Amino acid sequence: MKPRFVMAIDQGTTSTRSILFDHSGQLVAVSQREHHQFFPKPGWLEHDPAEIWRNVEKVVKRVLDDVGATAADIAAVGIANQRETIVIWERDTGNPVRRAIVWQDTRTDAMVEELAHRPGAQQIPQLSGLPLSSYFSAPKLRWMLDETPGLRERAERGEVLFGTMESWLIWNLTGGVHVTDVTNASRTLLMNIRTLQWDPHLLEFFGVPAAILPEIRGSLEIYGTGHGPLENVPIAAALGDQQAALFGQTCFSAGEAKCTYGTGSFLLLNTGTELVASTHGLLTTVAYQVAGEPAHYALEGSIAITGSLVQWFRDNLGLITSAAEIETLARTVDDNGGCYIVPAFYGLFAPHWRPEARGVIAGLTSYITKGHLARAVLESTGWQTREVLDAMNADSSLALRALKVDGGMTSDNLLMQFVADVLDVPVVRPMVAETVSLGAGYAAGLAVGYWSDLEGLRRNWHLAAEWLPDMAPERRESEFRNWTYAVQLTLDWTSKVGPRPGPSGPITEARP
Repeated sequence: MKPRFVMAIDQGTTSTRSILFDHSGQLVAVSQREHHQFFPKPGWLEHDPAEIWRNVEKVVKRVLDDVGATAADIAAVGIANQRETIVIWERDTGNPVRRAIVWQDTRTDAMVEELAHRPGAQQIPQLSGLPLSSYFSAPKLRWMLDETPGLRERAERGEVLFGTMESWLIWNLTGGVHVTDVTNASRTLLMNIRTLQWDPHLLEFFGVPAAILPEIRGSLEIYGTGHGPLENVPIAAALGDQQAALFGQTCFSAGEAKCTYGTGSFLLLNTGTELVASTHGLLTTVAYQVAGEPAHYALEGSIAITGSLVQWFRDNLGLITSAAEIETLARTVDDNGGCYIVPAFYGLFAPHWRPEARGVIAGLTSYITKGHLARAVLESTGWQTREVLDAMNADSSLALRALKVDGGMTSDNLLMQFVADVLDVPVVRPMVAETVSLGAGYAAGLAVGYWSDLEGLRRNWHLAAEWLPDMAPERRESEFRNWTYAVQLTLDWTSKVGPRPGPSGPITEARP
């Protein structure tokens, strides 16, 4: 019997989903379970890997039961996962040695500041494609090895294993295959972005024993076969969530880009097989790699605060009662009234990378109403996207023809029109909104021949909405200059006025 579906396991920051897709790329069934968020100290965030694995087992079984399917109906399984979150578990028992440290966690800020002054720190961006930051996996791993009694010695003896979340899931799904894919490895600060292998200099700099690391494999290849409800089903793909969204949006060619608009946002530009080293504040990362073929690279711009600014406007200011109301309120005025909001709640991410920055509301006058503030909230997402795209244009010679978008904020038509206006390119949204899961499913299906080629996947992409630029160039550039000035006001804030009272929370999640 020919398999009917591919399965995606989408392991996110707050929940885990299992989704079945058919040959046309349509979502057939989905099951989802949330997991606990642990906040042991201010700025710390942890997950229980064992709970996440139990949830995977439950959602896989549930989604199969919902359509009356068995393992024989599944062509392959692909995994998309929250990136940079780390797990260490025992080789013999498979038990985690402690809770996972989540990508949002900021406990290593002081360590990173100290490491930045050590010899060899200047080589890290050239070797890894990433800046030295607590955002990535290596400082978290170093902290866990240093702060867990006896763990470093066990790691050196090969008694414990390290992985990001896809490694943990593949280990459990296959009964002991210890691998990672190039997209997740490229987010650790430990992989050489050119050789696609663990780099000895980076391992030495961070003090990481090689014996603890998984084997780096391509994003589209069979890692092993499943057990239980997925008996003998190929586990055939793994992609970090944002790379999975790029794949799900069928951005397979150099110059194609997507932006996922969630509580934060990620803009990825496919640069093809050419590695583009950013000199304008972006990350160089692996987009995907088909087994046996050259890797495709991407430039990435991470924006910390977009949808979460709407949440702040709702919950902290109480000016709306639901997120959807912000568009209605913003439409009560014709423009922002000269008001700009720069939401540097936890510093600025790409392209600035200024952790000491703090948010400002600039241009306030007695003329400003809550409608103007609502419009300024939405426009801040557009201007931050413009900053990232300008950096991408400066780093590469690729000209963006359109921006594919997904995520919860894309339901806001006023915002999407503004993004098209300030980027001066069409903005398009696909019919299938679950692009992260779809990308994992597409990758797994390609790896086993369920789909024959990339062009077949492109034919599955269907337009749901399109916004065309409609702003005078003079206005676009004038307002962008005002935005840029407002951004300058946020810089060096903590060094000028000292730390604010109260604890800083973790970086906000950037998934829809």
